[in-house]
Formats: sequence, C-alpha cells, structure tokens
Amino acid sequence: MFTGIIETLGTITELRHEQGNLHITVESSIAAELKIDQSVAHNGVCLTVIALADGKHTVTAIEETLNKTSLGHLKTGDLVNLERCMQMNARLDGHIVQGHVDQTATCIDFKALDGSWEYTFEYDVAQGNVTVEKGSICVNGISLTVVNSHNNSFSVAIIPYTFEHTNLQHVKAGSVVNLEFDIIGKYVARLMQR
Repeated sequence: MFTGIIETLGTITELRHEQGNLHITVESSIAAELKIDQSVAHNGVCLTVIALADGKHTVTAIEETLNKTSLGHLKTGDLVNLERCMQMNARLDGHIVQGHVDQTATCIDFKALDGSWEYTFEYDVAQGNVTVEKGSICVNGISLTVVNSHNNSFSVAIIPYTFEHTNLQHVKAGSVVNLEFDIIGKYVARLMQR
C-alpha cells in the first residue's frame, strides 16, 4: 500500500526485454536503502525489486502490467516517480493507493498558470472508472485532487513543489500517464452496478 506522495525521481538506465517481460533498471537516491523483494511504486505501478547494484535497482513488468500501464512507453533516460510502500506507523499524507493501475489516460491540455499548473487528462470511460470533483486520483503514482470532473476527463491543479519534484514537469499534451482511481469510489461504483 502507498500514499501517492512521491519520495524521489529515478532515472531509467536500462530496459531489457525477456519473452513478454520488461526488466527495468532505475538509478535513484533510495536504491541503497532498498531490499530484494521490496515493493516500490514506479509511476504508480507496484513492482518488486529483483536486483540491486551500484545505486540502481531492477524490477520486472510482466505482459499484463505492460498492457495496462504506460511502462511500455519508457525509454532510457526517462524519469520515473518512485515511492516505497507505506509504513503502518506513518502518516497517510496523500490517500490510500494500492499501486494497481486501473488504466492509462492521455494529457489533452496543459496550462502554466500564475504560480501553478493545470493538466487535463482524458480516459476511456468504458472501463467503468469515474472521478469526483474534489475527490482523489493517482496520476503516475502522485496523489492529486480532481478540480474538474467530466464524463471522460478530469483536471488537476499542481503546486510548484509537486511540479519540481515529480515527472509531471515532463508531461505535455499527448503524454500517456497511469491512473489509479480512488479505491472507495471504485467500490461504490461497483456496488451501484449491482
């Protein structure tokens, strides 16, 4: 379980395909503190550390993960948002995030405002996910508040700290991001379908 509060950015140093899997090696400031078998969210995707060496860690995304997330779009040199799993005695600063991406979305608008930024994302509503204005949404692993909710899109407002310390600074119109919808909203939506 995660909170959606990004600890640090990591740099992709190697991408290696093996059958339907993608092994992803990431260099970061937290690599020395990681352990084999530890769960780490990469752009919101919970992946297991399988190797550690020289300030880098490696994780594997299987075909199912690659089909449902934006990890297959990664290139060497890209920045990824990293978060280690939540400690049970820690504050829940963001919201409850499982690290299980529901679907991807495309950035359809980006505005630099006076001291903040606004992003609008479009997603496929056929998958049954919904956003709620002032509700929580996880974009590339970042816990954010929905400021405008529409049938197939939503907007979020970004403060300078979040812009500077996450990979949102590289998201522009046309960029594909990972979405994890609010878990409470998902359960309510499923119950309403019955």
